[in-house]
Amino acid sequence: MALNLTLKPFERLVVNGCMMRNGGRKSTITVENRADIIRETDLLKPEAAATPVKAVYYLIQSALIYPEKREDLAKAAQKRLAELVTVFSADLRFHVFSAANNVSRMEYYTALRDLRPLIAREAEVLGAAGLDPTQLVDETTDPERKRA
Repeated sequence: MALNLTLKPFERLVVNGCMMRNGGRKSTITVENRADIIRETDLLKPEAAATPVKAVYYLIQSALIYPEKREDLAKAAQKRLAELVTVFSADLRFHVFSAANNVSRMEYYTALRDLRPLIAREAEVLGAAGLDPTQLVDETTDPERKRA
């Protein structure tokens, strides 16, 4: 089944690891076979991966974008998803299991979509606790910012 993508002017997307940009006009492209595709609006910047769920999202996103690192990234994502199962209530745990299943099937974009309700819930909890998610970065979410 074909995938139709309508792109805004100058909108970026990654197709099979290649960053592409639309021209100056709105356009529609049709993808007629399987490809790993993610829009720039769905990409999480490394510095935004400051919470447990966003860190997993970033790992899965990286597996989608970097096929040469996919095996290691998928393993790391599965490990982190296993840790998240114990954190969420039964009504949200389904999303963790679904994301893990989709990572196993190499359906990375679908796994990212599964995590969106968890990101929203995580933001609610952190906001209610008065925590700033950008201050939660540690060596597990961003190895480049290791604590001394």
